[in-house]
Amino acid sequence: MAPHDAVLGWDEDANAEAYEAFCRAHPMYDTTSRTLARRAHLGDAGLVVDLCGGVGATARAILDLGPARARVISMDSAAAMQRAGRRTLTDTRLAWILSPAEQLADHVPVGGVDAVVCNSAIWKTDTATVLAAVARVLRPGGRFVFNIGGGFAGVRHPDEQTVRTGPSLNALIRQVAARDYGYAPSPSAADGAPKLSLQKVRALLASAGLAVVDAEVTAQHGTMAEKKAWLSIPVFAGPEGDFTHAERMRILDAAYALTTPQTPTVTSWLVVVAERPDTTA
Repeated sequence: MAPHDAVLGWDEDANAEAYEAFCRAHPMYDTTSRTLARRAHLGDAGLVVDLCGGVGATARAILDLGPARARVISMDSAAAMQRAGRRTLTDTRLAWILSPAEQLADHVPVGGVDAVVCNSAIWKTDTATVLAAVARVLRPGGRFVFNIGGGFAGVRHPDEQTVRTGPSLNALIRQVAARDYGYAPSPSAADGAPKLSLQKVRALLASAGLAVVDAEVTAQHGTMAEKKAWLSIPVFAGPEGDFTHAERMRILDAAYALTTPQTPTVTSWLVVVAERPDTTA
């Protein structure tokens, strides 16, 4: 269990263990990983990179959906996340590389990668540098498939309006924090401006020499119980500001008490498929 005043990051064992346990207990990361892997055209793949791969949820989907001969490299900068993943994912076709995503081209064959897949992380990187590195390692015709959370991309799937039956758990957390702790969001948290819109993504991809072949807003369906479990992972716990981990968990419990476990939730994702053009075709 995390200490009551923990400020945990991706390379903290307590956070990595909580994240890996969530991945085993709930389908969210498996579902989003399979959505991306299916769009990567893995039928003839020999080498695929799981970028910012964490505990290996996306690597597992690539191994399941790709050909038996395919090799997968899962690259992440957090040793704790990879330690957690290695204990349960032991496929001999998978190699783990500890490195920031920006250094991708230092670790894999330039021009020798059939696909790069990045689930739930591209907006946490130096995106322009990562895209340039991806363009270097992809073979001509190779695909880069990634997603961006709806809030970061400034998009919402229609199901967010038609399925939702009340306030989101995040909204309830902010309400409880304001009521019980005098919480007020920072101006940057309240401005609502997208961090990585599709327009910006298209421009960055074009600058890196990659062409967008598909972009779609998808909906991830879950339950309030799953959302509570996700927000219990220290690195995701809210609200922002000077709260201890124990206070955040008390706020989460109070907010969750205003819902029911099977209340449906919807998370929007912008899914982008890009290719390195095959100029020899």
